[in-house]
Amino acid sequence: MTRTYRLSVAAAALCCTMATPLFAQDVTVSADELAAMRAQLSAMNARIDQLEGELASAKAANEAQDTAIAAQAEATSAKPTPVGELAKKDGWSFKPRGRLMFDAGFTNAPDSTGASEGFGNEVRRARLGASGDIPGGFGYKFELDFAGNEVEAADAYLSYADGPVEVIVGHHNNFQSLEELTSSLHTTFIERAAFTDAFGFERRIGASIQYADGPILAQAGVFTDNFDDTSSKNRGADARVVFMPKIGDTQLHFGGSVHYNDLDDPAATVRYRQRPLVHFTSQRFIDTGSMGADSETGYGLEAAAISGRFHAAGEAYWQSVDMPATSNDPTFFGGYVEAGVFLTDDTRGYKGGKFDRTKPVKPVGKGGFGSLQFNLRYDYLDLNDAGIVGGKQDGYFASLIWKPTDYTALAVNYGRLQYTDTIIPTATGDTSYGVDAFGVRAQVDF
Repeated sequence: MTRTYRLSVAAAALCCTMATPLFAQDVTVSADELAAMRAQLSAMNARIDQLEGELASAKAANEAQDTAIAAQAEATSAKPTPVGELAKKDGWSFKPRGRLMFDAGFTNAPDSTGASEGFGNEVRRARLGASGDIPGGFGYKFELDFAGNEVEAADAYLSYADGPVEVIVGHHNNFQSLEELTSSLHTTFIERAAFTDAFGFERRIGASIQYADGPILAQAGVFTDNFDDTSSKNRGADARVVFMPKIGDTQLHFGGSVHYNDLDDPAATVRYRQRPLVHFTSQRFIDTGSMGADSETGYGLEAAAISGRFHAAGEAYWQSVDMPATSNDPTFFGGYVEAGVFLTDDTRGYKGGKFDRTKPVKPVGKGGFGSLQFNLRYDYLDLNDAGIVGGKQDGYFASLIWKPTDYTALAVNYGRLQYTDTIIPTATGDTSYGVDAFGVRAQVDF
């Protein structure tokens, strides 16, 4: 309120006070009365000044509080605390982790082979662990797997991140394949592509560095061996580059990797073999047997696309073995192509150069059915080369995956595997025949 306005109000009040009696009768206002009225007006102006000051202070305090609330809300929305994670203000956090997978099913081979077949079941994975942040940009992850009546370490490492760069030291995956790097929680079949297991892809102890900026991902590391084989002298190096642009609503993925493993042992051997789709059988129909080797060298190519309900993916991998006892080193090959579609209004997850969690748009418990995905895959593995006859596999697979919620799933798999040069002949000596495999998985994680 301006001083001119206050004086106008006071003058109007004074006029009203003086004018009203004048209409009724002639009134003489003494000097004392005028002095008293002036004192009242002065007091009113002082009170108005006080109220204006208090109003301005309150307004400034409210604006400061609104700014602080907005900043806090923005910070919270930028990095929300994950469900189940215990966070502290000093930068520490702790998130329990776990997964449980139970598989059951059967395999069926020609009776005259005498191969182990029929019903089988197992706890495929039973993991418990934790992950979190440490002040200063550091992090940690540690998980133990209790499946198979054994205790094995899965991920067990410390990490440091600074902008687009992340360094990891400890027991973790090296960089050999899209299928291998995708968590078992998020694959489209209950077992990964045949070549990943046949060529011995696994976590190893080592140090790695990763650079991720926009659609570019580069990874490299040096490794020794798995926790169970720390006595070995194996030394290896891996590198992987991924280009992952997003065009409209379509996520693309193109990658390549190289792997080298120096066995560094005069008596070192390698052996490549593979089960028929499911893990609960110990029977292998293709197997190179043990081969004396100095080193392994692998090259891989990757491609994938996700567009709405649809996805497609494919990989090719060549594994060469340096065998001192032969003049011609063998190179084995494996790969797959697959396509899938959601029968519900959902899409496959993707993050950081690998497939990620599918989150049903309408989960069970919130008025929905969850997600339902159908997938087809052709899986090829050739273990024949340079005089080594380990056999060939042509696998034709189908899977149906129902996810009631983000963290639960039920998968049904069927595979028809056509073998050539299998190591288990029939009674008539035939080494080319088919094997059926059927598997069901129930899983939950947190």
